[in-house]
Amino acid sequence: MPRPRRRPRPLALATGLALLSGLLIASSALGQAKTAASKSPTAHAASSYLTGIGDEHSEMFGNPLWQQLHTKIARYIAPYDAAVRSYSLDQAKVWIEAAEAQHQQVLVAFYHSEYTPTKMPSVALYQHDVQKFIKDFPHVKQYQSWDESNRGNVKHSFSSPSGGASARYYQALLRVCKGCTVIGLDVLDQANITPTLRYITEFKREINHLHTVMPSIWGLHNYSDVNRLQSWRTRELTKALGGQVWLTETGGIVQFKPEFKNVNGSGLTRAAKVLKYMFNVAAGNSRVKRLYIFDWSGGTSSTRFDAGLTDAHNNPRPGYVVVCKELHAAKCNVKTSNH
Repeated sequence: MPRPRRRPRPLALATGLALLSGLLIASSALGQAKTAASKSPTAHAASSYLTGIGDEHSEMFGNPLWQQLHTKIARYIAPYDAAVRSYSLDQAKVWIEAAEAQHQQVLVAFYHSEYTPTKMPSVALYQHDVQKFIKDFPHVKQYQSWDESNRGNVKHSFSSPSGGASARYYQALLRVCKGCTVIGLDVLDQANITPTLRYITEFKREINHLHTVMPSIWGLHNYSDVNRLQSWRTRELTKALGGQVWLTETGGIVQFKPEFKNVNGSGLTRAAKVLKYMFNVAAGNSRVKRLYIFDWSGGTSSTRFDAGLTDAHNNPRPGYVVVCKELHAAKCNVKTSNH
């Protein structure tokens, strides 16, 4: 049996990633228009960056396959109201305690409530709830105010903040997390980056209006770019964001129904190729300082969105081998799963 996610991630990804207008399907016109900009990046101007995993399953930390990667960073997505919802809080405690036991530097990204996902909190409510979370986890010092904030709204499923609201949540998090590293916007690239660029502009305009500190570190999810084996979106968006950029979600998608299916292992081969390319994109962009692969735990043939480095039974996939070799682990030549 596949392990269900504790938050509505498959639905959020399935519907939210619809913003990408078909995340993995690049039209021939787009490909021709961007041929020159889409050449494989080189590592000649390689930057130094840390690699970690983003996942919501604490079992990852006990897996020898994960342990041999010797990563130092991990990312967790928590509902903004987790501290006042016993179920969400218990899940966060299990994951964060497991991560800290493995000496991971934890990055927490806040997200919509699991109980009221379509209702955006007031700034006062958001500040109250995240302040309590921060007090509950004193060793966590890195936060994002809202995961993939430009995802948009899907009726009856979830809501996302405007660029201005994201700025106000960011300011609220700064107020209650003294001494923390608070990453600025966490945005999804999208096939057409124009709406994302507008969102960034709106956020920065509100930051200036609030007279608060402009972020020096930003978060970017570049699924659309790397899964097309392109890099121009990442380059343009990191330039627009400015400063240091963390690829807080990235990776090779094994399956995203109905567009991309894992037929006879084709999705596994494709995802492995994307993961290799992903590392080249990061190495060739001097602004990128961290990379969080999403995710560790894969699904089954019935899972709509699946980007796991392992399958539903914790067996390594070809993508795991790519990551393992990139991180110079000792035992990467393992028998991989075809699921």
